Amino acid sequence: MKKIAILGQPNVGKSSLFNRLARRRIAITSDIAGTTRDVKKEFIDFDGKEAEILDTGGIDESSELFRSVKNKAIEAAKEADIILYMVDGKKLPDERDRDLFYKLQRLGRPIALVVNKIDNDKEEERAWEFSEFGAKDMFSVSVSHNRRIGQLIEWVKSHLEEPVAQLYTEEADALENLIEMFDESGTLQEDEDLSEIGVAIIGRTNVGKSSLLNALLGSERAVVSEVAGTTIDPVDERMIVGEKSVTFVDTAGLRRRGKIQGIERYALGRTRQMLERADIALLVLDASVPLSELDEKIAGLVDEFKLGCIIVLNKWDEALGSYEEIVEELRYRFKFLSWAPVITVSAKSKKRVHKIFDMILKVFENYTRHIPTRELNEVIKEATIKHHIPSHKGRPVNILFASQYAIKPPKIALISNRPQGIHFSYIRYLTNRLRDRFELEGTPVILVPKKRGEREEEEEQKSL
Repeated sequence: MKKIAILGQPNVGKSSLFNRLARRRIAITSDIAGTTRDVKKEFIDFDGKEAEILDTGGIDESSELFRSVKNKAIEAAKEADIILYMVDGKKLPDERDRDLFYKLQRLGRPIALVVNKIDNDKEEERAWEFSEFGAKDMFSVSVSHNRRIGQLIEWVKSHLEEPVAQLYTEEADALENLIEMFDESGTLQEDEDLSEIGVAIIGRTNVGKSSLLNALLGSERAVVSEVAGTTIDPVDERMIVGEKSVTFVDTAGLRRRGKIQGIERYALGRTRQMLERADIALLVLDASVPLSELDEKIAGLVDEFKLGCIIVLNKWDEALGSYEEIVEELRYRFKFLSWAPVITVSAKSKKRVHKIFDMILKVFENYTRHIPTRELNEVIKEATIKHHIPSHKGRPVNILFASQYAIKPPKIALISNRPQGIHFSYIRYLTNRLRDRFELEGTPVILVPKKRGEREEEEEQKSL
């Protein structure tokens, strides 16, 4: 038999709701705050579904007595299967209510925010003030007027079924819709061959791409010259790194579009073709000269093609400044590649070049990472509890469920009641929380807000 706990601060109407659900007066009710001091219990039949309902004392810390009552109430919540947290709709949201509601959410039980004393439709606007709690299920009711109590009871009944019979919960619906969406937009290929890694070496002319390739291969394969643009056709080289087969593509140097003519225009087109079949880009920059606008534009190709990325600062023995100074400017100029690791090398002397191999394997592992659904949803839930999703046009926005549906790079669907209301800044916040929890260095992460049942092409511009 499941237990239902009613919690909230003193005089919000917990005992009145308890009596309403029990259909008789059991707990003492009055306008004096704190008239319920003990946890009252009653067995209730909800259309053949039995449950034990617990009426806890008001949670207040203004006296030693109420601190004791608070502890009892929280203990009751830990024992409960379903939690009803009540607030007074005639007052503004309270910081103590918000903090305790977040703590109760972390228990992982079904929890409803019950905004009481909303006696009519004109007062409904006050209830929306509490949407900042980020509650997945919120009910504006008036216990004394029996207003919308039926809706609350139906919600309670929906959570009284045994877990094995809960075939149509929101999460199950969301997962079913995700599966349908995968069939049309590309499923997560568990059996995909991950033994091959395509690595594109990109950068503007004469930054040392060919020298870097030769250092990686240990031979003079590409023509190396001080004349900008001496590598015209991409040069493919395959080698075994660990247990992976790595194909390096030495792409032609990129110049400003206005200066590209004839054969070099052809080379630029070939470069973009190589990026289409690459997994990881080695973005080569010349540490001996200042960063340029063209460097930024070439770096933008990494974002455009959603590649894993390693930033290679070449000619480090001739660097213009300290590591801290150069990386600081790099992070400022390339904010969209904040997740990309930076490695300093000297291709000519082969200094630290060997470290690139380990970095390629690490980035590819992250680029193909599949985050377990349970762990993914734990992070998303914790993040939304810590910072609730801002409302959209006055209506609450909730994330019902999240699931990864692709790799190369990791793509995650956020099933929401109002996906259009999830701002790009909140997407960035969620992405950062995922990076805090999971090893995702060197790979973009794409979060796609979706409405339940939606199966259109994902909006990949929301990647960060």
